[in-house]
Amino acid sequence: MAHPQAVSIFHGPLMRQAALDSVKKLSPRLMVRNPVMFVVEVGSVLTTLLWLRDLLAPAAGSAAWFSGAVTLWLWFTVLFANFAEALAEGRGKAQAAALRGLRKETMARKLVDGREVATPASDLRKDDVVVVEAGQLIPGDGEVIEGIASVDESAITGESAPVIRESGGDRSAVTGGTKVLSDRLVIRIGVNPGESFLDRMIGLVEGARRQKTPNEIALHVLLCGMTIIFLIACVTLVPFGIYSGLRISVTVIVALLVCLIPTTIGGLLSAIGIAGMDRLIRHNIIPMSGRAVEAAGDVDTILLDKTGTITLGNRMASELVPAPGVTAEALAEAAQLASLADETPEGRSVVVLAKEKFGLRGRDLAHVPATFVPFTAQTRMSGADLDGRSIRKGAADAIHKHVSALGGVMPIEVEQHVTRIAQSGGTPLAVSEGARVLGVIHLKDTVKGGLKERFDKFRSMGLRTVMITGDNPLTAAAIAAEAGVDDFLAQATPEDKLRLIRNEQGKGKLVAMTGDGTNDAPALAQADVAIAMNTGTQAAKEAGNMVDLDSNPTKLLEVVEVGKQLLMTRGCLTTFSIANDVAKYFAIIPALFLAVFPEIAPLDIMRLASPESAILSAVIFNALVIVALIPLALRGVRYRPLGAAALLRRSLLVFGLGGVVAPFVGIKAIDVVLAGLGLT
Repeated sequence: MAHPQAVSIFHGPLMRQAALDSVKKLSPRLMVRNPVMFVVEVGSVLTTLLWLRDLLAPAAGSAAWFSGAVTLWLWFTVLFANFAEALAEGRGKAQAAALRGLRKETMARKLVDGREVATPASDLRKDDVVVVEAGQLIPGDGEVIEGIASVDESAITGESAPVIRESGGDRSAVTGGTKVLSDRLVIRIGVNPGESFLDRMIGLVEGARRQKTPNEIALHVLLCGMTIIFLIACVTLVPFGIYSGLRISVTVIVALLVCLIPTTIGGLLSAIGIAGMDRLIRHNIIPMSGRAVEAAGDVDTILLDKTGTITLGNRMASELVPAPGVTAEALAEAAQLASLADETPEGRSVVVLAKEKFGLRGRDLAHVPATFVPFTAQTRMSGADLDGRSIRKGAADAIHKHVSALGGVMPIEVEQHVTRIAQSGGTPLAVSEGARVLGVIHLKDTVKGGLKERFDKFRSMGLRTVMITGDNPLTAAAIAAEAGVDDFLAQATPEDKLRLIRNEQGKGKLVAMTGDGTNDAPALAQADVAIAMNTGTQAAKEAGNMVDLDSNPTKLLEVVEVGKQLLMTRGCLTTFSIANDVAKYFAIIPALFLAVFPEIAPLDIMRLASPESAILSAVIFNALVIVALIPLALRGVRYRPLGAAALLRRSLLVFGLGGVVAPFVGIKAIDVVLAGLGLT
């Protein structure tokens, strides 16, 4: 399946469809949702009628070419704004089409009174129980209640590696449309028709459920207020012109109004919001609402689970500490022998460490005349018996008890190493041969590379990171210090997580977290930004407001960055738009009234060729600037983890000052071209 990020905004079919949709969006029923552009459309209709009047019944002093040119560019302004929104929606529709292709009508093996009954997947209801075996598609979203199997989820996540799904625990959720590769699963369907995860994904990426966020609504109110103010100001110019002896046509008033109201941000605002959701989708994260994306940009506290997020999740052998009188090579050889039959990541890491540090190559088990002792929860040891040697590896207290039973003792130096490793956040494993302790293996929960630098960046922005773990406080403190998080919550229970989130929110902060288990559901429901793992339980998915298809908890950091990029893009383009309007005001008004009021000559900085040229140049610039900003609105302003003050200065300098300068340069350039062509 094509990943969402594979759809480019410059994709030919996408551009053509967006152009067609921009015309369809001219319907007043759709345009009225965007009051700013609705005013522009009404103005375009009015100037169109005036142009037709000038063509059919020319009045004295009227110029049909002027009203026609203004009308043409006003319509272009509306179409370009619609094109930006259609282009943003188009990527979602292209992704939805790819997802819709995954839906296949399959026959499910429904269990009814212990018998299997062939039932179309579309007829399955919540709580129905079905059987799925190797090679068959899972007919609907649900929970595995019996069995364990390998499942191909590449159709949903894009990842080719199969995953394990089993009853109980945090890996019981399955998604309709995925394929069982091995064994047999008994699944309880968790949704009714039309409510599956795939259905929700299609609806979300199409944008059908995108609602305006609170900040977006507030900005809409501001833009509407500014539009009303400029509408009143432009209308009052008519009697003012009559009083001063200057005849101002309706076409000029409409053009002036369109240039002065915030058409730039009004035309791009919807596209910015849609593009923000699209950026998350291209990261394989499905946001359940635009509100969640925006909230991510305002997050103050980030809760991160230790295992799999901050650390790699598997403890790895990092050091071999021999006992007094034992060489490091002897300890490595014994530790390797005791780990040959240990298929856990920890056991394999011991074999790798012995090979890398001491050149001991792994032995072929088929050619080792040994009796291997598997690990059990009762003995908490594993090992091997060969050539009269009895080698054991396990928890320090278990080895202590083992050698004591054989008449040996645990050296005080070894006990000191065990204490040191435990206090540093590691896990000590002791190795013995017979009644003699050979030394200690240091298993370390490895912190992922690059996280410390990322946490430093978030700290510089005022974000607080908190690590959540079930480890004891000593271990948690050591890992938190190495990772560079601001705080940690050790021996965390679901109640502790919920209490922490509520405490942070009680201080007026927004909290983000990830989770995958049923025990995470209460905290996910409480958090402002909650990312549920796709591999997690149905309860976790329903509690979160985002779902990560790749089940990568570290994506929480990317979500925060995307959210901040959305807010920055909206803020920067709003700054540019308002600055634009101020500049256009000083460009047009002096050109209009200079002939009547020569006193305002010092304000006529641009020295435009004529009032008609001033109006037409401003209208053309107003339309073209929307086109120029469409890629930026869809791509987003580049995110930099700076402080709020630095971001504000950068926005004012680049987009505020740029918004003032750009119209002066652009309008003057267009005026020169129009004058050179003899049009004004």
